[in-house]
Amino acid sequence: MLKTILMVLQVAVPILLMACILIQQKGTALGSAFGSEGGATYVKKRGLENKIFWASVVLGALFIIVSLINLLLTV
Repeated sequence: MLKTILMVLQVAVPILLMACILIQQKGTALGSAFGSEGGATYVKKRGLENKIFWASVVLGALFIIVSLINLLLTV
């Protein structure tokens, strides 16, 4: 049962992590992903961009933790 949950997490977490990373765009605001022209640059991440950034950090850490637990259970 635990192995099944870990295997599902090991597939789902990287997919979510890739989505979070691909949504982020370096040097432009999030609005340029939806077709607006990015004329202004922000020094700081704001709003949804900040949440997406922290979600990618948390998902990256979660991926490492799930992978290590899965490794320890298979040994």
